[in-house]
Amino acid sequence: MKKLRSGHHPDYLFLFCIIFLVIFGLVMLSSASFDLGKKKFNDPYYYLKHQLLMGLIFGSLGFLFASRFYYLHWKKLSFILLLINILLLILVFVPGLSYRVGTAMRWLKLGPFSLQPAELLKFTFIIYLAAWLSEKKQRRVSFSEGFLPFLIISLIIAVLVLKQPATTTLIIILVSALAVYFVSGVKFKYVVLAILLGAILFSIVVYKSGYRSERIQTFIEKNFLKKDVDILGKGFHLRQSLIAVGSGKLWGVGYGKSIIKYRSLPETVGDSIFAVIAEELGFIGSMILTGLYATLFFRGFKIAQKSRDEFARLAVIGLISVVCLQAFVHIGANTGLLPFTGVPLPFISYGGTALAVFLTMMGVIVNISKYS
Repeated sequence: MKKLRSGHHPDYLFLFCIIFLVIFGLVMLSSASFDLGKKKFNDPYYYLKHQLLMGLIFGSLGFLFASRFYYLHWKKLSFILLLINILLLILVFVPGLSYRVGTAMRWLKLGPFSLQPAELLKFTFIIYLAAWLSEKKQRRVSFSEGFLPFLIISLIIAVLVLKQPATTTLIIILVSALAVYFVSGVKFKYVVLAILLGAILFSIVVYKSGYRSERIQTFIEKNFLKKDVDILGKGFHLRQSLIAVGSGKLWGVGYGKSIIKYRSLPETVGDSIFAVIAEELGFIGSMILTGLYATLFFRGFKIAQKSRDEFARLAVIGLISVVCLQAFVHIGANTGLLPFTGVPLPFISYGGTALAVFLTMMGVIVNISKYS
């Protein structure tokens, strides 16, 4: 494989958004986790320290490596990386190798560290799909050579991730994968068929899972039927999040001065961190954060448009879709625009594996931007 010469510097605006989001995330995590860390570990900076050690250090190394590693090498490595990732997903269910948090079994034990294999799929599956679709044009038009293999690998991943369970993570991965599949130029009827099959699978999962159906029921009752939801039961998390968002008003109550994070808001370091941001920094701060994600999204698509080859174009579209779709789902859930889901805010929420994976993904896009 002949390496193209890098024609110019990376996309600086894209790079700025990443750096700002990471710094902003550490600052807000410090505030959101202060009381929780003090109560659980007698250390108000416990979560910040772990994010720096587990997420930022490994994430920075991943970003620096990926931003310098010639992007077409990922195309050759994509299949083996996905196979390793699928093996890690299977190992999650082996007793003694993983640990459970509540009803979820998503983490592998690696000595003092832990790893969430489902998070890695956001990178490995998208890269593999981009490589696979860009290799042969026949895969975009044929049912047996294109749609059927795409469906089979998606179902394998769906079964493994749903068993953990990590439903929202799976939705983000599959919707982003579908975006890659669509923009590759496949027949539109295959995209429609994929959406229909996905909707059927989602309906079955929701029907068989009580807490998922309760969340959707709460969302429908509140937004469409205009009913009062049980604010002490199934509507509690959403209610507390909306109180926090509304309390911030225009300018917020001030950094570190959130009241609800000390009282009744669940998951302040993860699923609800946007609510803490909205309360402390207000509508203005929330819009600045949302604007950063929007800028990241549009700059990513600009890089994809200018890419020199099909693999780069599809990879960028898939990777940037994962990040921005997850941000949209998190913000939408915290503001009542979407059913409440347990999904972290990219670059902001606590989670070492997620931060490391997202930074590595952004490193790949930065490398592609140097050749676009």
